[in-house]
Amino acid sequence: MEKTFTMIKPDGVKRGLVGEIIKRFETKGFTITDLKMMSISPQLAKEHYKEHTEKPFFNDLVEFITSGPVVAMILEGEDCVSQVRTIVGSTDPQKATPGSIRADYATTVRFNVIHASDSLESAIRETSLFFEEQETLQTI
Repeated sequence: MEKTFTMIKPDGVKRGLVGEIIKRFETKGFTITDLKMMSISPQLAKEHYKEHTEKPFFNDLVEFITSGPVVAMILEGEDCVSQVRTIVGSTDPQKATPGSIRADYATTVRFNVIHASDSLESAIRETSLFFEEQETLQTI
């Protein structure tokens, strides 16, 4: 079994989409092994988005992800990273596959409702940022 990290962003939480998004993952057969609602500090946001530090939209990313609560989750299942990315859809909702979370709920590239790790390596790194339990990290 594989694990991955996903996070419902402030716009998804504010719009009341948490239950619907979780239902999609559970309906597909994934297990939620850890979940928490939290506010992200600017420091954590900068570390989470560190690969974008030099990009012109970096400050906008940090400002947005710290603008309200998020729901962070660890999901488990077969080929979890890839399958969750498919369920989530393209970052740009205009290009997202019909029926994906972003195609159905995202309004723009910036307000795209959800984050999902793009690789197993990212899942391990992001899990360690948002969930302190080393046991959880070890099992990814």
